[in-house]
Amino acid sequence: MATSSIDANEDIDFSDIDAKYRVEYDDGLDNTLVLEKLLAKVAKEFTKKGCPIKPDDIFVPWDESIGKSKGFAFIDFRSADDANLALVTMHNHPFDAKHSFKVNKFADIERYANLEETYVPPETEEYAPREHLRAWLADPQGRDQYVTFRGDEVEIWWHGKPSQCEVAHTPSWKDFFYVAWSPLGTYIGTIHRQGVRLWGGPSFKDQQRFAHPLVKLFDFSPVNNISSPEGAIQGSQYFSPDDEGNNVAVWDIKSGFLLRTFSTNHDGESGAKKQMQLPALKWSPDDKYVARVVPDQMISVYELPSMTLQDKKSIKIEGVVDFEWCPQGDKDKDDAEKDAAASSSGKTASKKQRENMLAYWTPEVANQPARVTLLAFPSRTILRQKNLFNVTECKLYWQNQGDFLCVKVDRHTKTKKSIFCNLEIFRVREKDYPVEVVELKDTVTEFAWEPKGERFAIVSTNDPNLGNPGPGITIKTDVSFYQLERGKNDFKLLRTLPNRTSNVIRWSPRGRHVILATVGSSSKSELEFWDLDFSLDDTRREGQDWGTGIQLLGTSDHYGVTDVEWDPSGRYLATSASAWTHTLENGYAIWDFKGQELVKQIQDRFKQFIWRPRPRTLLSKEQQRQVRKNLKEYSRVFDEEDAKEHLTVNAELLAHRKRLVDEWNAWRARCQKDLVELRGQKQITEADTDAGTAKEEIEVWVEEEIETIEEVVVD
Repeated sequence: MATSSIDANEDIDFSDIDAKYRVEYDDGLDNTLVLEKLLAKVAKEFTKKGCPIKPDDIFVPWDESIGKSKGFAFIDFRSADDANLALVTMHNHPFDAKHSFKVNKFADIERYANLEETYVPPETEEYAPREHLRAWLADPQGRDQYVTFRGDEVEIWWHGKPSQCEVAHTPSWKDFFYVAWSPLGTYIGTIHRQGVRLWGGPSFKDQQRFAHPLVKLFDFSPVNNISSPEGAIQGSQYFSPDDEGNNVAVWDIKSGFLLRTFSTNHDGESGAKKQMQLPALKWSPDDKYVARVVPDQMISVYELPSMTLQDKKSIKIEGVVDFEWCPQGDKDKDDAEKDAAASSSGKTASKKQRENMLAYWTPEVANQPARVTLLAFPSRTILRQKNLFNVTECKLYWQNQGDFLCVKVDRHTKTKKSIFCNLEIFRVREKDYPVEVVELKDTVTEFAWEPKGERFAIVSTNDPNLGNPGPGITIKTDVSFYQLERGKNDFKLLRTLPNRTSNVIRWSPRGRHVILATVGSSSKSELEFWDLDFSLDDTRREGQDWGTGIQLLGTSDHYGVTDVEWDPSGRYLATSASAWTHTLENGYAIWDFKGQELVKQIQDRFKQFIWRPRPRTLLSKEQQRQVRKNLKEYSRVFDEEDAKEHLTVNAELLAHRKRLVDEWNAWRARCQKDLVELRGQKQITEADTDAGTAKEEIEVWVEEEIETIEEVVVD
């Protein structure tokens, strides 16, 4: 029945129906626009990540039977290195919300297709432990390290007692022209024409490379690391076309990825090209933010490690010139560590952690006075503002514990013919942030806070040659010390040292000791070593007059000195004369805190001397108190070690002297033996001669006139 009906339908003509309902297929190329857009987006994603390609470099195989692509594409790169970079960078990189790139090398596809079915276990590689990046801290003798850069050679030295000083390592680095330690001493960086390299470990092996051609300077974040603790950041290790023209780059140290680039040519600037303000980026002390200033416009703060603009907007400040982050004190760091430990264990923090803070200043504009502002971050709350008048320039100086902020204000008189200075000091730890003013009549050329203290030192001058320095001209200066008087909450003058040539102040990292140096002068190069708490019985007497504890420990001279730097312990000082400044008697010297010279090296083409920084101690406050309490016991151990070393040195000296005496006696005995043998042979020869011939003695008298004197005798 079904068969007959089908046969009947075959006789029916459906041509009119087919003509009416025929579907017209588009044989044009309009539908290729979608694919072109897709290829353009793929090329854009690759280019963004530092793998520049064009849509023409992409070939998409097409399945004609279904009218769709086969689900993969082939991309041609210029070299194998570019292909390897794309493989590392783009594999599993998100394309959109639902899709990700899966990247494989074509050679690997063939290898996978020809892979043997039988499993062959891989060879077990021998475990090679990596070098510890802070191994130098475990030195049994507790020595510090420093690096010297001379000519094309770098040497890393151990420094301690005279018998403990030796070369730790001599790297074979090539084609570099600058070295610098990271803030915690973990890495040492070198600048090359191609970029920056980091080295570390006892053998200073290559740890990381950052490709930034023609780089001039580099800087580290405070804790040497801006990567996320949750894992590595996905990114590129090279610049992309989008980074063209940007001359400041931020990198992740651990992964080596490029996070973001910036240009120093700010929008809205006109006229002559301004010199780039250094540092171009300033890190927050907790490594959570990095900020930069756009002069006269705003401060942009970026979150780390994402490098996204915090709260998606900058801090708009009309006329802003400069800013500085408030440092974290030891107490702030301890509180942060406690909060981190509490959060990791699921507990709540004991108290609210102190916010980051930054200070910035704006100049006088029209009828608006100059202003210094304290700003909490990230809340962006204005904590304190201070208006200033007749301002020429401001400099911001934070104390290293974040307790005080000094604003050095250069003011001009109404006639603007002379300049004087005021110090506006904010007490940041106190309620309402009170401000104390220290008025000065002279120009302040140098300011320095005492680390972990309440004192500061300044260099001031009223020398008329200050604004017109010339060869052979030495600026006369005064050095003054101030201290906070707690009862009156005011900074009081301790002592002024007049008629100096010092222009640099360097406090010991431990405070108390300070060095006054004359740097950059062709005629003067004096060094003065001062102790601000000097006492014969090593105790500070209550009620003593202010400034009586300031004592000069020693003076010295280092010709042509260009750099002065304390070691991390505060016991030694290094001065150096760099060939980058002049070529006369380049080299370095190491002094103790009393001004006694320990090491002096005159080296041709000497460039840099840098102490290796140390991280914070791992001892708790209680452990540090126990160490101070039992210091005499530890001192006794150290005294015994010193005595043993002294005896060892004496024993070596005595052994050396005894060896010299023994060598002398042996040589003398050989000479005596040879002399006896020689005399014996001579006696035998004389006896033989006497036996053969009679001995005859002839005596000859010779008269010689030595001098003739004539005297005239007058009767």
